[in-house]
Amino acid sequence: MSKYLPLLLGGLLTLSSPSFAAETSTSLSHHPAGITVLLLFIAAYVCVILEEVTHIKKSLPVMLAAGLIWIVIALSWTGEAHLVEEAVKHYLLEYAELLLFLLVAMTYVNAITERGIFDALRVWLIGKGFNYRALFWLTGFCAFFLSPVLDNLTTALVLCAVLLAVGKDNPKFISLGAINIVVAANAGGAFSPFGDITTLMVWQKGLVEFWTFFALFLPSLVNFIVPAFCMSLAISTETPPTTKEQSPLKRGAWVVLGLFICTIVLAVSFHSFLHLPPFLGMATGLALLKFYGYYLTKTHHKQINDKAAYGQIGDISAFDSFKFVAQAEWDTLLFFFGVIMCVGGLGFVGYLELASNLLYTDLGASTANILIGMLSAVVDNIPIMVAVLQMNPSMDTGQWLLITLTAGVGGSLLSVGSAAGVAMMGQAKGYYTFFSHLRWTWAIALGYALSIACHFWLNAVLFTGIGN
Repeated sequence: MSKYLPLLLGGLLTLSSPSFAAETSTSLSHHPAGITVLLLFIAAYVCVILEEVTHIKKSLPVMLAAGLIWIVIALSWTGEAHLVEEAVKHYLLEYAELLLFLLVAMTYVNAITERGIFDALRVWLIGKGFNYRALFWLTGFCAFFLSPVLDNLTTALVLCAVLLAVGKDNPKFISLGAINIVVAANAGGAFSPFGDITTLMVWQKGLVEFWTFFALFLPSLVNFIVPAFCMSLAISTETPPTTKEQSPLKRGAWVVLGLFICTIVLAVSFHSFLHLPPFLGMATGLALLKFYGYYLTKTHHKQINDKAAYGQIGDISAFDSFKFVAQAEWDTLLFFFGVIMCVGGLGFVGYLELASNLLYTDLGASTANILIGMLSAVVDNIPIMVAVLQMNPSMDTGQWLLITLTAGVGGSLLSVGSAAGVAMMGQAKGYYTFFSHLRWTWAIALGYALSIACHFWLNAVLFTGIGN
């Protein structure tokens, strides 16, 4: 439990939002009610950390805490009563936009998975006869370039299947390959608005334009390449046994992938050209998927007893688009709700304003953003970014990109610092552990430092001095 002590300290330092508290002269930060709110959040987040021990879904404690926090606020508030209601509605609107965006993305990922595209990628990599070192680099680059479109969790799980299939006789390859995939997935998600929840929230807030995120491509690449190079020197150049396994795509697989790309284009276009929220473009893309699913359902061939039919499994497979909505990570989506409402409550009582002054006024934006990134190695980057966005410090584009980079890749420093790392520990149990990752933290930290230096050097023009 000692490794989680920074969480409690970090929670005290980073959580809160001046958006509504600043509008009122009443603050509960030094009131027993404010302390109660803070303790409720800490207790909820400790329960989140202990999820693997208690087996209580992470959404449950934060949703309960959210309700209790706003009950305490409503009962203790002495200002204008309507401000509490307006605050709740404000945070609910923030969550609704995020929910609809992520729900569509998760639905598409589920549909692409079901159509067999990820299995086909796995079989292709296994069957090409690459040696272990080549596979190490290939899976790393796949993670780096898949993560900007998929989330880092899905990317890690897909490529972990490749590692386990290829390296079943080479535990060291699996261990190092798993570390590499986690680092690459987190780094790849940092330069795309779709690659991580943190980048998505910054983009939807309008703080950084869509194409500006790609200024982080080279810093993110450095973050991945540096530790990958260090680890690759320990990888064998032997060739694993090949396999003749096949994985045929189901009917419409490429069309579903194409619709996903079109949906991303719609989201960007709605935001950039029509000045509408991106989730509206995503929802439109979901409608396209459902219409195509209707077409597949109406035209699919019924399974028959003829053995030849089994060779055309794609043609006999129905497509239920609503099933993919139901398969979305609802625990994760509801976790976001709890986090946003909890952090919103902390902001309402005044804690975020205090934290903003400490971090961004006293320490300066650069130092604060780098330290927050390091904190994300032990605290999930989602509540951290929610807190920073609600603090809304006055920063230039370069600094907003810096916090996006550090919050995204800082989680790679420890295996428990990102969803990709936690998922990988479960998928590659016995091969990828907290301590196997910790042995290479020095190389990952070197990549972290050099990626920040690369950002300051390459993107100097984006630093105008605001908030620095």
